[in-house]
Order: sequence, then structure tokens, then C-alpha cells
Amino acid sequence: MSQHAEPSPGRPSHGGDASWAQRSGGDRTSGWVTGGVVFAGVLLLLNGALAVLQGIAAIAEDDVYARIGTYVYEMSLTGWGIVHVVLGALVFVTGFGLLKDMTWARMAGIVLASLSLIAQFLFLPYSPVWSVIMMAIDVFVIWALASRQDSSART
Repeated sequence: MSQHAEPSPGRPSHGGDASWAQRSGGDRTSGWVTGGVVFAGVLLLLNGALAVLQGIAAIAEDDVYARIGTYVYEMSLTGWGIVHVVLGALVFVTGFGLLKDMTWARMAGIVLASLSLIAQFLFLPYSPVWSVIMMAIDVFVIWALASRQDSSART
């Protein structure tokens, strides 16, 4: 007597059902790349929100960040705060667009993550550890968005 039961109509079978792959969008991209893009979208949301908070802290209080001497790319903390607030807001909106799978968000995410990486590099003397962490996040976001392949490109 066989113990094998037929799959219920509401659940996909474990045997590689092609209709399940089409319903879930499995033929569009591989799972790890799609997961990387979703993770990159979440990181963009968090990166944008944290950059806005970083900018507000730079604008509001002069004693939050370390005092530095002469620096080649010296700008007032208020100027850096404005840069971080504007860039953070754009990154946040782009992360939301990426999670909604909007077509413009992928390229905008790469460009804004690159700009964020440059801004964090220039902000290194003020907050070295945090800037390095944010730069690493930006590198991952750029990699995840650049490695995604559309179904038309994989034929």
C-alpha cells in the first residue's frame, strides 16, 4: 500500500512543479540574487534613514562629531549635515522603490550608493568607524544591484 498522497490544490508539490515556478516568479532570477536585491533594498532604506539622522546630528549639535584640524576636503559640519540629509532622503526613496520593483530604482540605487560611498569616505575624519561600516554597506548594495540579471538578458 502506498503512503504517497497527492498534493492538495492550494500547495505546491515538492517535485519541481513548473506552474509553481511561474506563479512565484522563479524563472525571472535565481533565488540568491533576488534575495540579494531585496536585502539591498532594505539596506538602502536603513542607510537612508541613518544618513538622515547622521545629518541631523551634524546640523543640530557641533559636539557630536570629533574636532579635526586642517583637512583637504574640509567643510563645516552644517554643510556635511545638509549633504547627508539630502542624500539620505534620496537613498531612502530609492530603497522603497527598489522594494516595489520599480525599473528606475536599480540604476538609481547604484548611483546613489556610489555617491553615499564617496560622501562617507570624505566624512571619515569626523566619524571613522561609522563611515567604514556605511562604506561596506554601500559596496554590498552596489554589488547586489549590479549582479541582478533580468530574464531577457539570461536567454
